[in-house]
This record gives sequence, structure tokens and C-alpha cells, in this order.
Amino acid sequence: MAELHPQVVHFTIVLAIIGVAFRLLSLLGKPAFASPAATTLLLLAALSSVVSVRSGTAAHGPVERAPGARPAVMEHEEWGERTQNALLVVGAIEILGLVLRKSPKVRLVHSLAAVAGLVAVFCVYEAAEHGGELVYGYAGGVGIRSGDPKDVERLLLAGYHHQALAERSAGRSEQAAELLSAAAAQFPADPEVRMLEADSILRDRKNPQGALDALEKIDLPSDNRFMAFQHATLQADAYEALGRKDAAAAALEAVVKTFPNQRLQQRIDTLRK
Repeated sequence: MAELHPQVVHFTIVLAIIGVAFRLLSLLGKPAFASPAATTLLLLAALSSVVSVRSGTAAHGPVERAPGARPAVMEHEEWGERTQNALLVVGAIEILGLVLRKSPKVRLVHSLAAVAGLVAVFCVYEAAEHGGELVYGYAGGVGIRSGDPKDVERLLLAGYHHQALAERSAGRSEQAAELLSAAAAQFPADPEVRMLEADSILRDRKNPQGALDALEKIDLPSDNRFMAFQHATLQADAYEALGRKDAAAAALEAVVKTFPNQRLQQRIDTLRK
């Protein structure tokens, strides 16, 4: 069930929030469908919360084994269980409301459901907040949904990229270049990664000839317009850094013949002046 957790939790979040909104609206007496809609949605939210917790429990083992992730996993799990308990209480109150639907006390029951629902929505928010932290702060769940090793490879590549950007922002250009070189060594067949390395050689190592040499070795897909633009732009940047404006313009012209582009043509015109 672990792979179902992302889908199920989003159903729980939506059902709970909209269900409580309808329950609050129903206390005004209009529209007539608000009360039955609230009951239906909140009962579904209670059932969905049970599946959410079970799927989350199935997923948490591999996630918490990642170094440093265990406290975040436990916090998310605790808020998930609180959310389940709160929604089950709301669901029980809604069932009581169905039993007393013809009684004058039904409005009091619905008011109680609204209050309990607001508590449940707070728990939903906290569980979602900690879940988001787990996913975006600790990369929790990578490789679990699909079981595809490519997911982990993409995580590794993203780590190289984001850490290199952080190093560059901190003024540690050499460290940024080393990270992107390592990424290129890890993914030698990926032309986008190889272009990142070439860009880093130019930007971080201030070595335009080295960047040109790296770009020369990259095999581009013939039908990929974006990569062609990126490759030609990097070549032009490197040639311009060497003071070779004619060569920079020629690199851009070569790609513009195949893939016309106004922005690149404007740069060619500037270089040719």
C-alpha cells in the first residue's frame, strides 16, 4: 500500500476540508443539500484517513532509514494518526446526526460535528505540513512509489545540481565545478548533464577553451530544439569570452538555420556589428 500513500492522503485532505466547509454552511440552514453533502464527505474522509494511515505506515520503514529522517517521519506519522482519530470522531458524530435527523437535537449534533471538524482540519494541516517537510526537506519516498531505480538516480542528479548551485551562491566556485564534474562522470550519456558541466567549466573555472572542448564531445539529439539552443548559446558564450565574436556568431547561426529563433538572431546581429 505504500505506493498509494500520495494519492490517498490528498483525497483525505480535500474530503475533510470541503466536508467541514459544507457542515459549517449547513448551520445557516441553506442550501438544503449542504447537510447531506457534509455527512457524505466527512464519512468518506474518515474512511480515507484509515487508508491514509495504513499506507503511510507501510511507506515509513524505508523512508526513516535515510540518515536524519527518522524524527521527521515520526512527527508526520503522529500527526497522521491524530488526524485519523479526529476524523473518526467527526464521522461518529455525523452518524449520530443521521440517527437523530428527525429530532430537534440534530442541529446541536451538527454544531458539535462542525467544531470537531475544525479540530480535524487543524490536524490535517499539521499532518500535511510535516508530510511536505518530509518530502521536500528529506526526499522521503523517493524510489518507493514506482520501485524504479531511475527515481533514485534522478534524486542523485538533483542533489548534485542543487548543491552545486548552493556552492556557487556561497562563492565556492571550485566546489560547484567539482560537483558538476562528478555528475557528468556519473551520467556520461546524458547530454544535459554534460552541458551543465561545460557551463560550469566556463562559469566556475573561468576556462572558456575547456568549455568548448567539453561541448565538442557532446552528442545532441538531432530533433531537440531546446538542447540545440543551449549548446549553441554555451559555445557562443565561450567564444565571446575568448574574444572570438565571429566564431560566437557562427555557432549561433549554425543552429538558427535549423531552428529559427528571434532571440538568437538578435544576438547574432549584435555580434556581427
